[in-house]
Amino acid sequence: MTSKSLQLRLGVTACVFALFLVVFAIPQFVSAPSNVGKIILSPLFWPYTIAGLTCLIGLLLILGWWRTVEDGVVLEEPSENRPAAIARLFGLAVIMIAMVWLLPVLGMVWTCMLAFVASAVLVQTRHPKIALICAVLVPLALYVFFAHVAGVAIPQGEFVRLP
Repeated sequence: MTSKSLQLRLGVTACVFALFLVVFAIPQFVSAPSNVGKIILSPLFWPYTIAGLTCLIGLLLILGWWRTVEDGVVLEEPSENRPAAIARLFGLAVIMIAMVWLLPVLGMVWTCMLAFVASAVLVQTRHPKIALICAVLVPLALYVFFAHVAGVAIPQGEFVRLP
């Protein structure tokens, strides 16, 4: 499979998935009251936002496929290192169990930071500095938004309390 054909397949798949979310999954499985004061606090807002962004990314992939010249480079086949894949899967299960255990003790923000770093180490990311920066900034930014803008209580830990 070439890079160009992979780009087209991913774009079409993303658009079809977004259509499935908008037409079936969100209306069927997400319920929302009609009297929500702020649209951003509606339970329907974020699922539709994710579906829209997924469709946009799919369309951009298709546009990129259309504008790209075929280079003839064949992508590498995935390695068949089954024991390593099973070990990573087991490692992710351990990280998830540790998150459930640490959540009441450390709170959601600190637990998510540790889980992000542990996941990045487990998959051996090629960008460890960026992963570490994101591990700190993403949970903090989400905390600031939900706790201070949206007014939603975020579980705090026993040791460190965020303002």
